[in-house]
Formats: sequence, C-alpha cells, structure tokens
Amino acid sequence: MQRPITERVPMPGRITVRRALISVWDKTGVVDLAAALVSSGADILSTGGTGSALREAGLPVTTIESITGYPSILDGRVKTLHPAVFAAVLGRDDPAHRDELAGLGITPVDLVVVNLYPFEGLAEDAPPEEAVELIDIGGVALIRAAAKNWERVGVVCDPAQYAVVAAEFQETGGLSVGTRRGLAADAFSRTAAYDSAIAGYFARQTGRRFPEFITLAYRKLQDTRYGENPHQSGAFYRRHPPGSRSLVDAEQLQGKELSYNNIVDLDAAWGLAAAFTTPAAAIIKHATPCGAAIGNTLADAYAAALRCDPVSAFGGVVALNRIVDGPAASAIAEVFTEVIVAPGFSTEAREIFKKKTNLRLLVSPPPADGPREVEVKHVRGGVLLQDPDVGDAAAASPRVVTPRTPTPEERRDLEFAWIVARWVKSNAIVFGRGGATVGIGAGQPNRVGAVEIAARVAGERARGAVMASDAFFPFRDGLDAAARAGITAVIQPGGSVRDEEIIAAATEHGMAMIFTGTRHFRH
Repeated sequence: MQRPITERVPMPGRITVRRALISVWDKTGVVDLAAALVSSGADILSTGGTGSALREAGLPVTTIESITGYPSILDGRVKTLHPAVFAAVLGRDDPAHRDELAGLGITPVDLVVVNLYPFEGLAEDAPPEEAVELIDIGGVALIRAAAKNWERVGVVCDPAQYAVVAAEFQETGGLSVGTRRGLAADAFSRTAAYDSAIAGYFARQTGRRFPEFITLAYRKLQDTRYGENPHQSGAFYRRHPPGSRSLVDAEQLQGKELSYNNIVDLDAAWGLAAAFTTPAAAIIKHATPCGAAIGNTLADAYAAALRCDPVSAFGGVVALNRIVDGPAASAIAEVFTEVIVAPGFSTEAREIFKKKTNLRLLVSPPPADGPREVEVKHVRGGVLLQDPDVGDAAAASPRVVTPRTPTPEERRDLEFAWIVARWVKSNAIVFGRGGATVGIGAGQPNRVGAVEIAARVAGERARGAVMASDAFFPFRDGLDAAARAGITAVIQPGGSVRDEEIIAAATEHGMAMIFTGTRHFRH
C-alpha cells in the first residue's frame, strides 16, 4: 500500500527511503539491495525483468504498469517514460509540488536504482542496426532526473554502490546530504561516459577520426599517493570502454602502492620491452630508457641493458618481455629497482623478490595499440589528440643512401637501435652494439648535444657501434661527433634540406647510412 505524501521527511537533511524505483540490466546484487530496502520498510516499484527477479526472490513489488496504466510497449522501448514516473522522481519538497502530486495520485520516489543497457560492452563492433538497440533511453533519463533532484532523491547506477548505500540506510534510516550529492556526481559522470561511448561509435561509423566535438571517458582505477611531486594530487584512470590490452590490465603481486611517476615510467618500459620478439629488458628512468638490450636469456638481456648506464638505472623501472626466471631475478635484485613488469614470474623469482618488500611486481599482458586508440596530451586550456606511433624497426621502405652498405651485424644493430629510439625523449640518439644500447642521449634541444651525451655515456664502447636518430640531422656536426666517438653506421629518417651534405659527411667518415622515411619524435 502506498504511503501518504505527508509522511515524507523534509529537506534539508537525511531522507528516508520509503519508495524505491528499481530497473536494472545488470542484476548483480540487486536482490540483496531490494531485500535490505524492504526490511527497512521501503516499497519497491519495478519494471518487467527486474520485477520478475525480485518476485522470484519472494520480495513484494509494485509494477510500473500499475502506476502508469500502460503496458511496456514497442518491444520494451517504452516502459518508464511516463509523467507518473518522472513526476514522482522530479517533484520538489515544497507545498505546491506536494499538492499537485497528491491531486494526481502520484507518490514520490525517494531512491532510483538503474543501470544501463551494456552499450560499451556489446556495441563497439556491432553493426548499426544492432548497436542502436543497446542505446538506453529511459534508464538514462531516470538517472539524470534523480541526479537533478538529488536534494530529495538518491540515485544508484552501479552495483558497486549497493553495499555502501544499503549499509547507510540500514544504519541511519536514510541517506545523508553528502551521500546523495556524491551519488548525483557519480550519476552524471556515468551518463556522460555512456554518451561518450555512443558518440565515439557513431563517429567511427562515419569515418571521422577526430570529430568536431570529442568526449573521452575514463574510469578511475586508483588514487596515487601524489602526482609528479608531493604537492600535486594524482589518480590513475583507464579508458572507458576499455581499449586494447595495456598496463591498466596489470596485476600487482607485491610492493607498496604505485606512484604517478612509476606508472609513467612503466608505460614506456613495457612498450619498449614488448617491441621485441626475442628476450628483452628495458630500464627506464624519468620516462626515457637508460638501457635496453636483447639476449639469449632474460638474465643476459638485463645485464647488457644495465651496462649501458648503471648509475642512471639506480631506482629505475624494469620491464621484461618473458616470464622472469630465477637467474634474471637474481641479477635484478642486486640493483635498487622501484618496479618490475613482466608477463609473469617463476616461483623461484617470486621467492627472490619477496625479500624486497617495497619492490613492486606487476604481471601485465603485452601492450597493444588497437585501431580505436588515441593519444591525448593536455595543454593549458585544451588537449591534443593523435594516432599512436606504432612504427617499428625497419620502417616501411628503408634505403641505404651511402656507397657503403651496412654489414649484416650492423643492420641488426641498426634495427635494434631504431626500435629503442622510438621510446627515447626527443631529441633522441641511441648508440647500439651487439643487441644492446651502449649510450643514449635524450631530451636535448639540439641533436648534436644528444650525440655528445650518448658518446660520453658510451665511452670506448662507442667504437664500432651504430647510431639511431629519431629525426633527421639538420647539420653535419652530429655526424662528425658520432664519427669521433667511433660510430660506423647510422639509421635516421632523412628529409633534411641538407641531406646531401649529411650523406657526404657519412661517406667521408666511412659510415653506412640508412634512411627510414619515418620520424619518431617523442615529446
């Protein structure tokens, strides 16, 4: 039996849930929530599928049809879209609204529990005629109506919220102002994310990679202890709906909470290590490699990567593209390391790392850039969007531009260094030899400066090594500096107005040079 409107608790303050409207696609936990509501004295108003599930659980349910006087029509497209439903949700606690609702025989709803058709999970790759059937109309409208009227109505749109909400009204007899405000904020975020997914789907259907308006939705995974610096707050989000597999799918096995900077470094480290098909190790510090190598074993690869710059490797992030075994774990354990990410860890490796309680271990699937991925970079007042840089070793059409062609060994090292260069901050120079970096020059405002840094790091190891440059050489001074260091072959995009001068310099020094035609800036 409906309770009279005069029994409502006035605002401001805590509201008592006397009537709840429940209509959900995902029925996880809904019976328990409804049972808690009923035990607290609330009436339940529900739609077909949800109502059937609640009645089967032995709970009393009032049907929407008995309130509206209309059955569900148009194959279920119209169920709750009726003034008797929305007036019950949108009416304010003032005398005029109370009198108007009473005159129409409408009892207010205090709590709306709705979740939406799973457009994000099922419609991404569906043809348009199937996708449109997964666009929720009534559910979105109910969520927005309840969130708009948050001062009087609670709104729950995610099964993850059920336990907290149920505990509060069972303990206190209602929902506080702070809870209702927070639920409303979550509700508007949910409908925004839902519309973002739909808009993205239709943009792809029309072939527009970068439409006039774009809304990107992300769901929080965790707060970070702080941002880049202790005075900055931070959090880690994943794309919603989820894209291709990536670091957001990682499982942390041990260690303290990841920091903001850890996550930035892990993204670069895991991307670099996963770029190789043979056993590989990458050591990242401040979002750029300080060592990378391939080898017959992970232990060999890690040792070679560490030799590049052991000073910078201290406190770094390590990524390995194979399950970490005991020998590799023993080698890494000798150096202070913040985080290790890999596809897995052997029992022996886990035992070795257990002794380092602060060391974070992450198991993650290899990252992959899907066709819908987009990179976002924030600037003040806006964002920049671009396709991800997914170029690899030899580019589309590499060509030798010098009289001397690279030896087979040099070509292998050039391809290796070219992969690494894609993950080094620009201007980027990588010296490589024997499948390992021996010197890296990163983030410099001029290219010759990057060459000189790589040469200083490499020292005598540069003699007989090769060099990769993420972009063309604007002057021959970079080639001259490389020659003084002992570099024998170079890979670079080409495309400078002084290309002929650069080629002549390489020829003069007896170097082989490959142009890839592809640039790999990483700002």
